[in-house]
Amino acid sequence: MLLRLLRTHLRRYRSLLIAVVLLQAAQTAAALTLPTLNADIIDKGVATGDTGYIWRHGGLMLLVSLVQIAFSIAAIYYGSKVATGFGRDVRGALFHQVTEFSAREVTQFGPPTLITRVTNDAQQVQTLVQMTCTLLIAAPLTAAGGLVMALREDVQLTWILAVAIPVLVLSIGTVIYNMVPTFRRMQERTDEINRVLREQITGIRVVRAFVREPYETDRFEAGNDQLTRTALRGGRLMGLMFPTVVMIVNVSSVAVVWFGANRVNAGDLKIGALIAFLTYLTQILMAVMLATYMAALVPRAAVSAERIQEVLDTPSSVAAAEHPVLALPPHASVEFRDAGFRYPGAEHAVLSDVTFTCRAGQTIAVIGSTGSGKTTLISLVARLFDVTQGSVLVNGVDVRDLATDALWQRIGLVPQRPYLFSGTVASNLRYGKPDATDDELWEALTVAQADDFVRAMPDGLESRIAQGGTNVSGGQRQRLAIARALVRKPEVYLFDDSLSALDMATDARLRAALTPYTRDAVVLMVAQRVTSIKHADQILVLEDGEPVGLGSHDQLLANCPTYVEIVQSQLTAEEAAA
Repeated sequence: MLLRLLRTHLRRYRSLLIAVVLLQAAQTAAALTLPTLNADIIDKGVATGDTGYIWRHGGLMLLVSLVQIAFSIAAIYYGSKVATGFGRDVRGALFHQVTEFSAREVTQFGPPTLITRVTNDAQQVQTLVQMTCTLLIAAPLTAAGGLVMALREDVQLTWILAVAIPVLVLSIGTVIYNMVPTFRRMQERTDEINRVLREQITGIRVVRAFVREPYETDRFEAGNDQLTRTALRGGRLMGLMFPTVVMIVNVSSVAVVWFGANRVNAGDLKIGALIAFLTYLTQILMAVMLATYMAALVPRAAVSAERIQEVLDTPSSVAAAEHPVLALPPHASVEFRDAGFRYPGAEHAVLSDVTFTCRAGQTIAVIGSTGSGKTTLISLVARLFDVTQGSVLVNGVDVRDLATDALWQRIGLVPQRPYLFSGTVASNLRYGKPDATDDELWEALTVAQADDFVRAMPDGLESRIAQGGTNVSGGQRQRLAIARALVRKPEVYLFDDSLSALDMATDARLRAALTPYTRDAVVLMVAQRVTSIKHADQILVLEDGEPVGLGSHDQLLANCPTYVEIVQSQLTAEEAAA
């Protein structure tokens, strides 16, 4: 998965990667030249007392060092451009994929893990790319070049390298083998922490209302302790690597000095050559150490890449049509033909055998007990889900054959849980129509019975709205969400129990104001209160996902026992007949 992700998103940076490799090769060649120059200074300058030779070759070493620094800076600069661009592309791909998901895929993964994958997992793979460009490319070049240069200095001492390198690789490989499952568990623990924290922040009012702070604290601490223990295990494994590398480097250096000194004493090796060999040994083993450091990053990045690719490889259950319909007939309508929906693997359908037609200027209301499929019905029109049975048509065209933009431009949805974005009242109202004028905004606010409290705000339309609309009441939030849909002036209005937080008087005023405003549109309204829907053109009654009644209020009172039960539970006989 990691290689696949890298190939996919690094392809556009191929020229920069080639430049990084060439720059790293140049700076590595310069670094490998320095020990040989140093050996020449010792053997031909210091040993013979030739000061001129020392100055000339010392200046050459300084020039080579400057070249190495320049190429190294350039390599790091371009490597950073590659890594940051890669991270941007991966996060962008994840974002676009998640926004294409239907409600089914979002529920399948869960918001906490999607957030972790877009942020933390993408960062892990980006870090790997960054370190690869700055360290890993240079490491094998240094190891290979250093080995060649060491052989030039003295062949007999290279047996030390032949022993040290395999021991180093075997030791670090064992540690890394144990790190992979640890890092996988660490990402899972991070998901769990995000889920618990998100629940606690979102439900803080409920937590405080039921005095459950101690319980929630214990729940967070339990998840935090699990993450801490897993991170500590990973940290201990990582911490074991570097002492191992340092020990092998130091033991190898002692062996070079020990056996090299005997060869110097016997006249078979010059002091400068011994020092150069020792420098090359250190460079080679340090390169291996850098490679092992990179190898420590690979397991965690591999786990993150697997999680990222899982999201990217999950297709949305709401798939775009191969040849989508872009132009719709002018007359608005919504039609259900034996429509139904069932979750994959579920024993019972959420919704089944729903058939009705609603045309422009008509209002159809949907009522039923909790869990009867009312919200699912609205979601099928907006294509948040796709039907698993029958079909749903807008303006006579199956929504599955419509271009999604063409469908959504004709729909004004007010969800069951109205959500406002951080910004201003105006920015929220213009969410569906960016070019709406202030007059249009005030008109929508007036119809939604929201103009009074917006005018009372310090800055009117420019008053600040907190994320989620937490700085306004539930009723105000609902009315602003309704106004946001009205500003768009769509052909189809979908109200998903969007009057539940309003008092009876405000509810009545809003419905009276909506009637002329939505005269040329289709209105589908889900409601719990009979008073909100009794004057609708048609009322659809759902029970356990199946339609048990369809007609006007008076017709249903005469022939639908389920509707009669709902009415009797809410209204007196006089109110029901009114």
